[in-house]
Amino acid sequence: MKTRILITGGCGFIGHHFVDHFLKNTDWHVVIFDRLNYASYGFERLRDSNLFNFNGDRISILTADFTKPIAHGLAREIGAVDYILHLGAETHVDNSIADPLPFVHANVLGTAEMLEAARKQPQLKKFVYFSTDEVFGPAPSGVRYKEWDRYNSTNPYSATKAGGEELALAYANTYRLPVIVTHTMNVFGERQHPEKFIPKIIKAVLAGEKIFIHADSTKTIPGSRFWIHARNVASAIHFLLKNSEFREKYNIVGEKEVDNLTLAKTIAHILEKPLLYKMVDFHSSRPGHDLRYALDGSKMYQMGWSLPISFHDSLANVIQWSLANPRWLSFE
Repeated sequence: MKTRILITGGCGFIGHHFVDHFLKNTDWHVVIFDRLNYASYGFERLRDSNLFNFNGDRISILTADFTKPIAHGLAREIGAVDYILHLGAETHVDNSIADPLPFVHANVLGTAEMLEAARKQPQLKKFVYFSTDEVFGPAPSGVRYKEWDRYNSTNPYSATKAGGEELALAYANTYRLPVIVTHTMNVFGERQHPEKFIPKIIKAVLAGEKIFIHADSTKTIPGSRFWIHARNVASAIHFLLKNSEFREKYNIVGEKEVDNLTLAKTIAHILEKPLLYKMVDFHSSRPGHDLRYALDGSKMYQMGWSLPISFHDSLANVIQWSLANPRWLSFE
């Protein structure tokens, strides 16, 4: 019988790259389970990536609210699955600060409902809970958090992701559910929401607009991240489905740390345009956000996984794709 994989949030930015990866790199049947909220753009990402062109025996798309119990008829349509990738979540930090309760419902209660559904899957091999670097909070200079370091959430988004993470691990311990947890740093790629940093910088540079670089209180040290393309994350998840241990955590990290000013300058350089910018104090401009996040990704590399495409090549590809597909820089 053909392997079947369920991806919650499969119409979203990261999720649709996962769908693309497993359709093109396996012969598995992919079941997409999505609420189609504001972040999904409906089926537009699937249409734009030609994923609807796969035969019906390779892809199923189900739309329902995973924060509610899965009805009997919906469970029949999902069918038996070998793997569950739980990506579906509320993820916009600013929205979590303005209105935290939807994040509790989606990221904690929604995770509980998916874990309950997973308990009813007799052939389930892995349940992957997709978490974030933000559960560890700000990273001081020189510090890179390991998988089992203590949580230090600083906003409702990261707190609810940490809550879902603990719930998933509790189900693994209590019900022997084959759970693994991944922490991923800032993901970028094609068809990302235009409010995110990289598409926002591309759009501003092309328009000759000034950008604001979040920095420390002295306005001299910019924030930094370990950026990673969504396709590289999909590759890492695929690797972990075959090479991970139950009730274990794994950090999926880009190959190098890049500060936001350097990243903006690199984008401008690739575009061959000037960069107009101003350094601003992120504490006053973005309460609830952190200046630096950093994870230690050595565990994955020691296991034998490697980045399929480098950060610089991934960034250059995304910029060229954005030039050819400008509507995604202002998609609403």
